[in-house]
Amino acid sequence: MKVSFFPGCSLEGTAREYGESIEAVCETLGIEMEEIPGWSCCGASSAHTSNEFLSVALPARNLFQAERIGHNLVTPCAACFNRLKAAEKAITGVARMDVGIPLQGNIAVLHLLEFLTQKEFSERIEKQVKRALKNLKVVSYYGCLIVRPPRITDAVHWEDPQALDKLIAQLGGESLFWPYKTECCGGSLVLTNVDIFRRLTGRLLDMAREAEADCIVTACPLCQSNLDTREEEIGATVGINYDLPIFYFTELMGLAFGLKEAGKWFRRHLVDPRPLLRERKLI
Repeated sequence: MKVSFFPGCSLEGTAREYGESIEAVCETLGIEMEEIPGWSCCGASSAHTSNEFLSVALPARNLFQAERIGHNLVTPCAACFNRLKAAEKAITGVARMDVGIPLQGNIAVLHLLEFLTQKEFSERIEKQVKRALKNLKVVSYYGCLIVRPPRITDAVHWEDPQALDKLIAQLGGESLFWPYKTECCGGSLVLTNVDIFRRLTGRLLDMAREAEADCIVTACPLCQSNLDTREEEIGATVGINYDLPIFYFTELMGLAFGLKEAGKWFRRHLVDPRPLLRERKLI
């Protein structure tokens, strides 16, 4: 299967392990990700707060490139996904905003999690599981932008999404119930309002700890970065050693698939997941 791929800005920087695990997992599953030629920033997360025209035109340019190729468009970043969907709705919907980019709306725009958890990949995933994630207790964290607002994302279960939970179970892990799976981590407030960011992210860590999770798994580069890079700082302010690794879901797929390159992904985490994985006899 071949799809167009919009990587977004973070896969070559703070989310390298996400990018590398995506490449490895998709290759294992026989999926060809064709990167959009000449792609450019989608405008997240500042354009929609400062310039309405740019907030639509920037992602629309990438959609236009994808439509020329003709494959469905997949992106791994929650913010990119949300902006691409918003542009698609703005230009092809009822209002028909004109930004000088003639979109037809004839390709699907999918987040990577949504794409990989389609029924057609279920059997492929099950066949690739070589090391089931036994005894690994996971809370699935979707964040805000993959599912909300539903009029933009087309999410059916925006209050209680299940795709990531079901994937973790398929990989052999234990997906725990927790009520914060779609709560905000603070997003870009990490740079502009640290107090609010710490409060929001701290609530996620507290609830994951209360659920007795071993780790948090997410599908968003900003969510992973916020939780992983600030966990120690937030814990120090409240006197708690959370010790909760924050995984990308594709990293856990690669681990369950027995991919050798998974070890180098885990070395890049600030909250080192390797002691937990050794304890659970997964590495």
